[in-house]
Amino acid sequence: MSIESLDPSVAAFMQGNIHACPLRGHSTTFQLVDEFGDGKPYAGLTFEITDYEDTVYSGQLDATGSGKVINHFCGPVVLKLNHSYQGRDDDYSQLIRRKHYPLPITELQVRAEKTGFFTKSGVRTQANPAKDLAGTNAYYQVEVSELVKHVAHLPPLAERRDPPNMVVHKLMRSTPQTRTFAQIDSNAPDAGMSAILSQASMATVELGFSPPPPKPKGIALLPNKHHVLEVRPMRALRPMLSIGNEFCALNLYQLSLMATLSYTDFGQEPNTQPVKTDRVSFPVQPSSGNWFGHALPQFDELWKVDASQTKKYYPLYEEVPYSKRLEVVPFDPQLYPKANDPALGDQQEHPAKLHFFDDRKQADSTDTQAFITHHDEVILISVRGTSETLPDGLRDGDAYQVPFQEGEGKVHRGFYGGAQAVFPFVVSYLERFYSGQKLLITGHSLGGAIALILSEMLRRDPQYSSDIVLYTYGAPRAGDTTFIASAQPLTHHRIVNQNDPVPSVPATWMNTYAEPKQMYTANGVVLALQPVAGFALLVWGVTNFFGEDYGHHGELRHFMPVVFGKEHKSSILWQPGCSLINDHGCAQALRNINGLPKRGSFLEQLAAASDHSMVGSYIPGCWASLRRWQEAQQLKRSVVTYREFEWVSGALKNLKDQLSAVKRNLRDHPSAYVRHEERTHKTTVLDREISKIEMTLARLVALHGQRVTEADVYGSYAEQPEWVQENLLRWNAHPENLVQEQLAMIPPAAQDHDAAIAAMTGGHAVGAPYQLDIDSIV
Repeated sequence: MSIESLDPSVAAFMQGNIHACPLRGHSTTFQLVDEFGDGKPYAGLTFEITDYEDTVYSGQLDATGSGKVINHFCGPVVLKLNHSYQGRDDDYSQLIRRKHYPLPITELQVRAEKTGFFTKSGVRTQANPAKDLAGTNAYYQVEVSELVKHVAHLPPLAERRDPPNMVVHKLMRSTPQTRTFAQIDSNAPDAGMSAILSQASMATVELGFSPPPPKPKGIALLPNKHHVLEVRPMRALRPMLSIGNEFCALNLYQLSLMATLSYTDFGQEPNTQPVKTDRVSFPVQPSSGNWFGHALPQFDELWKVDASQTKKYYPLYEEVPYSKRLEVVPFDPQLYPKANDPALGDQQEHPAKLHFFDDRKQADSTDTQAFITHHDEVILISVRGTSETLPDGLRDGDAYQVPFQEGEGKVHRGFYGGAQAVFPFVVSYLERFYSGQKLLITGHSLGGAIALILSEMLRRDPQYSSDIVLYTYGAPRAGDTTFIASAQPLTHHRIVNQNDPVPSVPATWMNTYAEPKQMYTANGVVLALQPVAGFALLVWGVTNFFGEDYGHHGELRHFMPVVFGKEHKSSILWQPGCSLINDHGCAQALRNINGLPKRGSFLEQLAAASDHSMVGSYIPGCWASLRRWQEAQQLKRSVVTYREFEWVSGALKNLKDQLSAVKRNLRDHPSAYVRHEERTHKTTVLDREISKIEMTLARLVALHGQRVTEADVYGSYAEQPEWVQENLLRWNAHPENLVQEQLAMIPPAAQDHDAAIAAMTGGHAVGAPYQLDIDSIV
């Protein structure tokens, strides 16, 4: 930059107009304003001005947020507002006083958190009224982190058009030639302008022998000028998460995104142990570190939770004061030397170590990953599902049952090993940051099974017993019936997608009391068998009525597709009770009752099961269900339309008739069965399943007659309807959230009566032979 391009007073100073003796007589004025040009939010704040001769002046901003210093030594001055927050018995004071990672919150931060953005997107406005009032004077867009001493807990700088003039900092007096960079304490009081390197010290930096200098602290202001400083509001985004125990469509969707985000790494740079730098960053997208440590704190609306994701699924975000975001703890070796000092080696703490569990590189690895974060009402824990094929596959397959040491019953040894590995990590975090929040735990597939066992381990601790809510997606069975019964007090919402084979393993009939090697040998043969023709295979082979060893925990909600011809289909999220739906296994291959097509082994189907994918299946289904429930709530109607009700109820009655026919065949042809006991047992099983179908039909009737409430959709946010609507404006601003989705969309009305009947039967004409597509039901 040439001298001619600078402000005239700056140019004159750089050209050598320096007095032999320091002279007073200069004055500087300034005003802090919000993005609306109002200075009242900052009225009364204590400020500190340091001039060229290191003389410190202090004062308070007036009612318009303005301040001034007169008769200071010639040259620029540096402005800081580092006065600590003095409140008592509120959220801020608790953060300041907390035992682990107390936050150096200033009065300026609290004021900035109480201001708001000019635009809902958080993008800086270029139309601040105070900018026009500044006229030829200086106008800067600044952030709290540029005016205070400690910044590790503050958000990264956002883009701006009018940044402070950093050239002015260079006009400040350099440090004496004899002081080296290592001797400069940039965090010492009033050291902002003294932390400037001499030419000799700068040379060592450029050669790589010394670290770069710290950024100057404070905003440098030119003498004899008025400065308007627009302070960026300290607001953040966080995903809306209901803290109610009851199921709600909001958490269904939001936690499906958080469960998928667990498949990413934490994304911290540098990613070493120990961290030897004085700060860390989170540049990797997508990653849980970037989400909660970088983007959301600076108000970026993220949507990508998987590197391969191309379709945008935005969470519902709420705008909150920055200190109420989902937190990533600060890293500052000077402020937290007992935890962050690199000299601690393996014992050093940093955000990746506190928020992200990953034991892949450990000698006794379980290949388990999870992330954890929190705000004042929620602690969010997400456990990763099957990702790395070989190690995760071995853990999935290690179905040998072992005693659940923390409670009753037995659990899947592979899943239990993952839960035992992550448990100390979670407890360590809770010991630091738990203060009565709701624990929201989620996981997909393998992660869901681990999350279930982990949740029950935590529930056994009285201080967490009433504060845990678990959402799992496509989770396999994790424990025996004794474990399931003992864990009934745990609130668990279990989501299963149509034709997802994973929830049907481990099969209830597995030889779970054999050692793994013998178990794999015996069951591997069974898994690879080609099915024989006949409806009996569906009843005896897929639904697994006989096994009672492994069981499912939680309140099931099932995505069931309903097909209305080639162009229209929908999917109902509901709670069926019959085994033909709940225990469907590999029903996708069973498209015909009287002549089964060829299919691969169970393991081959499992590897190719698109219905198990989060990005391709569960997230779209959860998003579309949220949209359906929103619409049903707004229009005061059922989430199940009349067409869907007729289609599904007819299909259930058809299933009941088929099972009744099998029962009659058992009675009328006793010679087909060798033993009377076998025939009696099968008759009992059929009676039980017919009864369950009747119960499922009754549930469908109740669901069709039920009207969706705001609590069904938004959970605990139903108590704040205006807040919900305000945040829906942001969500609806994205066109992706207003399109119809084939999965779970409400079907269009039929044009006439015949068309309606044809739609109910999958497009078949009235009177024509009709065969039920069992894949649409089980």
